[in-house]
Amino acid sequence: MQTKTIPIVEQFRKNSDEANARKMSAYMKNHFPFLGLPKPKRAQLSKNFLKEMTKEKVIDWNLVHYLWELPEREFQYLALEYLGKLKKQLEKSDISNLEQLIVTKSWWDTVDSLAPLVGVLCQKYPELKTEVLGDWIISSNIWLKRASILFQLKYKNDVDTEFLTKTIIANNLSNEFFVNKAIGWALRQYSKFNPDWVKEFISKYPLSPLSVREGSKYL
Repeated sequence: MQTKTIPIVEQFRKNSDEANARKMSAYMKNHFPFLGLPKPKRAQLSKNFLKEMTKEKVIDWNLVHYLWELPEREFQYLALEYLGKLKKQLEKSDISNLEQLIVTKSWWDTVDSLAPLVGVLCQKYPELKTEVLGDWIISSNIWLKRASILFQLKYKNDVDTEFLTKTIIANNLSNEFFVNKAIGWALRQYSKFNPDWVKEFISKYPLSPLSVREGSKYL
């Protein structure tokens, strides 16, 4: 990707809103600067760009990394929207790119959008669960842990319960909020399709109060 600013970056910055940017940054605990573009405005500005850039049905990872490196958070959101439109084009080797994004400028807003993309890859290449995600489960990086717990969120009835169990048990005694929240979220989502399994799981294993509370919401 060329290092000079591309038109969509100029468009986003031209439409920045300082007051809104402060609010958006505060919502994200001031971890990232924002331009102050709410989602509808971003969608309006990026519609033609995304349409043009996804025509060839090939992921331009240089573009993704270029957007990820820009300081304002809206550019990471744009990269995620771009990847979401091309998720069917993800290849096995792209797991390393997704991992890099997960551990860079990490927070729940980007990681929770990247996890389902990991899920797409693992459905196409189930061996990635043992080859790559097995390491994420026990990683010292909480965001890789979170992604390994949440990647099956859209699997509905097709959740690999053996792998989900393995992932949760490796982290069920964590003191980390984002890990315990993810455990609860994964259980809550799966309870929509297999409530008996989730009930039994919660009764069988020690979980944080947060995980239990979140996981039991639909039971």
